[in-house]
Amino acid sequence: MLGVLALTAFSYGLVVAVRQQLSGLDPFAQAPRQQVDGYVYAGDGHTILAVLRGSQSRVLVQSAQISPWIKQAIVATEDRRFYEHRGIDLRGMGRALWADVRHKSALQGGSTITQQFVKNELTGTQRSITRKLKEAALAWQLEQHWSKDQILTAYLNTIYFGNGAYGVERAARTYFGHDALKLTLPEAALLAGIPEDPSRYDPVAHPSAAVARRAVVLRLMLQQGIIQPGRYRRALSASLPRPQDIHLSGVRGQAPYFGEYVKQQLIDQFGAKHVFGGGFRVDTTINLELQKLARAAIDKWLPSPDGPQAALVALNPSNGAVLVMYGGRSFHESQFNLAVQGERQPGSSFKPFVLATALKEGISPLSTFTSKPISIFLGNKYWTPSNYEGEYLGPIDLVKAIAVSDNSVFAQLTKVVGPTNVARTAHELGITSRLDGVFSIGLGTQAVNPLEMARAYASFENGGYRIDGQVFGNRPRAITKIENVKGNVIYANAPKRMAVLSSTDAHLLTQLLQGVVTGGTGTAAALPGQPVAGKTGTTENYGDAWFVGYTPQLVAAVWVGYPKGLRPMLTEFHGRPVVGGTFPAEIWKTFMQSALKAIGAKPAGFPSPPYLSVTSRRVTYRDGQTELDNGRCRDVSMLVYFAGHNPPKTANCRPNEVEVPDVVGWRLDAARVRLNGQPLTPQLVYKPAKPGQRVDVVLRQFPRTGRLSSFDKVTLVLGKPLHGTVPQVVGLRLGQARAKLRKLKLHPALSFGTGKPGRVLAQKPRAGVAAAPGMKISITIGAAG
Repeated sequence: MLGVLALTAFSYGLVVAVRQQLSGLDPFAQAPRQQVDGYVYAGDGHTILAVLRGSQSRVLVQSAQISPWIKQAIVATEDRRFYEHRGIDLRGMGRALWADVRHKSALQGGSTITQQFVKNELTGTQRSITRKLKEAALAWQLEQHWSKDQILTAYLNTIYFGNGAYGVERAARTYFGHDALKLTLPEAALLAGIPEDPSRYDPVAHPSAAVARRAVVLRLMLQQGIIQPGRYRRALSASLPRPQDIHLSGVRGQAPYFGEYVKQQLIDQFGAKHVFGGGFRVDTTINLELQKLARAAIDKWLPSPDGPQAALVALNPSNGAVLVMYGGRSFHESQFNLAVQGERQPGSSFKPFVLATALKEGISPLSTFTSKPISIFLGNKYWTPSNYEGEYLGPIDLVKAIAVSDNSVFAQLTKVVGPTNVARTAHELGITSRLDGVFSIGLGTQAVNPLEMARAYASFENGGYRIDGQVFGNRPRAITKIENVKGNVIYANAPKRMAVLSSTDAHLLTQLLQGVVTGGTGTAAALPGQPVAGKTGTTENYGDAWFVGYTPQLVAAVWVGYPKGLRPMLTEFHGRPVVGGTFPAEIWKTFMQSALKAIGAKPAGFPSPPYLSVTSRRVTYRDGQTELDNGRCRDVSMLVYFAGHNPPKTANCRPNEVEVPDVVGWRLDAARVRLNGQPLTPQLVYKPAKPGQRVDVVLRQFPRTGRLSSFDKVTLVLGKPLHGTVPQVVGLRLGQARAKLRKLKLHPALSFGTGKPGRVLAQKPRAGVAAAPGMKISITIGAAG
């Protein structure tokens, strides 16, 4: 009896507690929450760059004031069974809970719109099974008291649509300049796709991703019968709102791209719910005086609004502080941040990462390579990089090769150190974009942005240390501290040094990059009386041009190009092509001269690297690593190593060794030609062919890859038809085709098409594949149109 009473009391208490929680959910009945606008300040500590407005800045609207399109789009996208369940979708929740149990953690979704609303307003975002069960209980209770329309209206009034827009009315005004009742189908589909990931599907910052997400929403609406195919196609082709027409909330001041970047860092770290209205006082690193100087330098060299544009980022290398972020001419016209979101190929400005990798592996800059036309075997094809304007210098060391930016030598060096190792080094130094370990990485074919290039180069000047933040980790240090409304520091994002290169390697690299400016491709960036280290970069088609360089006090990256797609700059530099040593170097020099003066920097030299003894070794690159030549290797380089840094492993090269190409899937005649060209000897073996299998194509080979001596045998496996091959019947009369097929015990299946009456127009499978008794052959017979 006592147990029953206790259970009854507990159940009653639970119901009362749930009802009390639900009573505060109605956004129209809530008292205003105690939210406080936050502020993002410039480095001077008082200039406001952005306002972090709270959700009370949303505008509440009744159901009749909301377009039916947005209601239908949200339901179709987030909870297609919304009008069928009672707050809990048992099927979806069951799948989610089972996945959670299997993974022993909360990984899956499965929430209904009602649950999402409860989570946003009451239970929070903690990922646990307990939270989901509580959320489900509250959602079920809510559906007992509220209508579906009331729940959907409340949900639309409270969800976050990005760019400071809480609620559907604020979102409609932000993105389209009108109220929620006037939302069209394509506008509603765009908004409905944003809440899943407001940063990723932001139509301002990521228009391509927003269009793709809108297409997903429209396709769901089509599949669920909400819209017809014609309306679907028209909505798919609708344009996004123009950037200059989007009313962004809270961005202001002299560095709007930086202000927006800081807001995004905060959201990524803490979530939008805590950032907006949380009363944060955010101190940042931006130097507004240097920001003005960057704009002036760019305007001096690129005054035309119709010509190329530029992005410029400057950092303090000693503490990683982002001092300048010039992301475009007009934030009002385009919120696309060229300094952060403008990922473009860096060209030869990426070569220092190849050098850094070589230095880490103990390779001395005194190593000599031959600058010449080369072909590098990539398994089934050859890569043939070429030098700028086809000029080759013969044998040169790495000191000369980096100064003149020799592609041939750096392609060879990339092969020696390994392209995956180059990608790893670049990531360790501060590149955060995706990098694939392909051989062309050393010539700058992997897209990056100016901010990460500047940060990585800062590691060179900073003795090989990458600067992270104590709070934000491996991200550019744009925020110094965050205070609450009482002025207490709650997050101190102090510099955190992460060792990547030894100080000796960093100083050596800086010495090499000084040669680029004193006598190489970057002479236009030279500063009188001040040592400069840096590197130019130009893409193959003149679509992107870079200069990234530094002094002991300041590092800056400059990109020049056309922001809307790749457009060759063949005549923009006084009738000549734009390369890294033209506009980018000139802009860099103009900015640095004024910036160094503005921060009171005195001329200073770079630390000199110590003397290191060296030794020469013959090496080859095999299986992803550099190995010592055993005397039989063909593709070798004579490298100079610092004492004690020889490759530990000796290669097991064969006499007259050649690579084994992979010819699986090739036609036999082409495979023979390919193997004979190595030269290797093809040896054929056969296995019974499956019905419909081609018999002239290599199915397997032994060995499939690796190395052999010249003229060694490579076994190729082909299919052997045990019952002949399917004959060619296209063009025959029907009777002839039937007779030919029945002779091999093949069964024709007829269909008809427009063409010459009585003749076979097409057959499937095609002629020449393995046949089998009883096999069906589909043939199309011509009939009068």
